[in-house]
Order: sequence, then C-alpha cells, then structure tokens
Amino acid sequence: MPLGTLDRTAPPLFNQGQSALSKLIFFGALSLFLMVADARFHLVQPIRAAVGAVLYPVQWLALKPVQFVVGGSRYFEDLQTAQRNEEEARKALMQQAERASQADTLAQDNARLRALLELRQTTQAPGRAAEVLYDAADPYTRKIVIDQGLTHGVAPGSPVIDADGVLGQVTQVLPFTSEVTLVIDRDLSIPVQNTRTGVRSVAFGDASAHGSGLELRFMAANADLQEGDLLSTSGVDGVYPPGLPVAKIERIERRADSAFARIYCVPLARVTAARYVLVLAPTGAPAAPPAPAAPARGKKPEPKPAAKADKADKKAAERAR
Repeated sequence: MPLGTLDRTAPPLFNQGQSALSKLIFFGALSLFLMVADARFHLVQPIRAAVGAVLYPVQWLALKPVQFVVGGSRYFEDLQTAQRNEEEARKALMQQAERASQADTLAQDNARLRALLELRQTTQAPGRAAEVLYDAADPYTRKIVIDQGLTHGVAPGSPVIDADGVLGQVTQVLPFTSEVTLVIDRDLSIPVQNTRTGVRSVAFGDASAHGSGLELRFMAANADLQEGDLLSTSGVDGVYPPGLPVAKIERIERRADSAFARIYCVPLARVTAARYVLVLAPTGAPAAPPAPAAPARGKKPEPKPAAKADKADKKAAERAR
C-alpha cells in the first residue's frame, strides 16, 4: 500500500482535544485575570474562605502530630522543672523548720537559764551550772549524768536544782562527769517542810512500779495536810539549803485501819526533761580558811605583843643594874 494513502491522524480513541500551546495560553490568561480581579475587586475571597473551611480539618489533623511532639517535650520539661522546684521548696521548708525548731529550743533554753539564774539569786549557797548529758544506764534507778565532775569542784552529796526546784543529789563524782540521783528514786530521801503549816517531814522517792513522784511517810492520819500544799527543803540535814521548792501534794489517802496516812506528791523539778541544772555546795561543807595577808614590800612585820613585852622587861632589868 503506498505511503501517501495512509491516514496520519490519531484515531478517535486517542483524541487529545486542544493543543498544549492553546491550553497554556488560556490558563495563563485566566490566572492573570484572577490575580488582577482578586487584587482589585476581591472576587476570589469567598472562594478562598470556602476552600479554607473545607481544608481546616485536614490541616488540624496534619498539625496534631507536630503539636503532640512539641507539647510532649514541653510537658516533660515542665514536669522536670516542677519537680526541681518542689524539691528546692521542700529543702527550703526543711531548713526553715529546722531554724524554727532551733529558735524555739534556744528560746526555751534561754527562759530556763534565766529562771535558773533567778533561782540562783535567791539561794545563798554557791553553785555551778551544768548540763545533763544522758540518763544512767541502770533501768532500776532514776539517775542522770551531768558534765561537771571532780576537776570542776563538784563534791559528793551536793544538791542539784533546776529552774523549778530540787532535782536530786550528786551520789557519784568522776573526774569529768557526775551522777545525780533524782528525787523520784526510791533510795533518795529529802527533809521537807510544809510551807503552809510549817510541819516537817521526810519525802521519799516513790517505790511503786510506775513511780515518778514522791511520798511522805510516817505522817499521822490526822495531820494538817491538804492537797495542793507546797513542800520545800527544811535545811535540817545540813545538805540542802532551806526554802528550796521540792514538790506539791497531789493525793492523800487516810485509812481507818492505819494510824498513818499515805501522801503522794508530784516533784516540781523537771525530773524527766531537765537539760541545764545548778549544782550547789552542801550547806554543811566547811568553808575554806582565808589566806593570810602578805606583808607589804619595804615594811618589816610588826613584832608580836609577847616579843614587845620581853624587850621591855630586858630594858627594865638593864636599868636596874
């Protein structure tokens, strides 16, 4: 078949319409028109709004992973910052609580020391301040250990008081510490006197299982005693200065089958919470003799009267000769 008879056009199945150049010119002109019309008359604004409303869910879904990653990193950063701030706040709170407790402790110690000094001013016996170190290891006694001993001038039998009253008595003295038996110990007794009536008696440590007080023994059932009476040291034993507060009568039991009453007392001193105490010298302790005065320099000591008399007798004998 000759070549000139062949049909060179595409079959209808592959018909492409307008040419590519014509399409380029048409859509380029349309784009230019739309841009000019949108810039001048805002004709495309409703279309843009409609397209933005339709595409908003797609944009929201597309931004969610990014927001999740950014928000997660910020969450962990904020969590670490919050934990760090909380830890710093707790440390600051603990420091403030410690300072507040120290301030309260110092205030209490200051008040106790002032009260102790006021009590010391009313006591004529010389004394030495001491601090309680710990309780004695023996569970069957009521004793404490203080930081003053033989090297500090503490003597056995010295009475010990605190800001409220008589605390006990020194029963053992070591070179640097001393052991004090409290007034509530069953082996300690103190001569006392009722400040209301002047009746004298002896207060013993309570020997009961839960003993934490004192007991007046051998008191007649009809003795003039009342609950609330104050007991002070009588001073008849030569150990405790008179007038020191000891205890207060808490309960009186009078029995018909006994000629003596059972009188229970509460110590005024802080026997279980004392920290600073005052160790007094026993009232019966001998005072140190005064030291002889040294003669002044450049002066001869004056002769004794007996020596003067001997010299006068010698002179009279010489004259007689």
